[in-house]
Amino acid sequence: MSENVNQENKQEQENTDTPETQPQQEPSPETAEETFTVTRDQMEKMEQLAKMVSDASDKYLRLAAEYDNFRKRTAKEKESLYGDAKADTVKPFLEVLDNLERGLAQFEEGDPHRQGMEMICKQFMTVLEKLGVQQIEALGQPFDPARHNAVMHVEDESAGENTVVEVFQQGYALGDKVLRFAMVKVAN
Repeated sequence: MSENVNQENKQEQENTDTPETQPQQEPSPETAEETFTVTRDQMEKMEQLAKMVSDASDKYLRLAAEYDNFRKRTAKEKESLYGDAKADTVKPFLEVLDNLERGLAQFEEGDPHRQGMEMICKQFMTVLEKLGVQQIEALGQPFDPARHNAVMHVEDESAGENTVVEVFQQGYALGDKVLRFAMVKVAN
């Protein structure tokens, strides 16, 4: 029996001495680092890829900026669209106001028809003011080509240089936008 035991022990030792059970050796630091060699073709391909990525990024940034500008422009157009529509709607009513004022001038002071016409004119002006329409001050003001339309010129010593001395037709503005220029006579 001792022979059997000896043989079994020998077999166990042989099994334990196989490379699987032997401790593996740590690789040396020199063998752990791998070095890569890059060929010229590979380097050119990497540069081309980097350029493609850069171009794609540039295109994306440009597209994003264009979209942002488009969004801002359309928002601004929407805001101005209401103001333009309002101005286009109010302009024809200014002619009606002119006719009311001409009709008012036909009646004498104290006439009941004149009083009724004055009330209509005041009501009309109140509606225009609620819409933001304002009368352009012209009489006695310095001539402003951005707000006045000079149709006559007169030499007058009593009036100052480039002063409006007579208004033929009132001008109106909606905010900063001139709906109708005031037709005026300018002195000197």
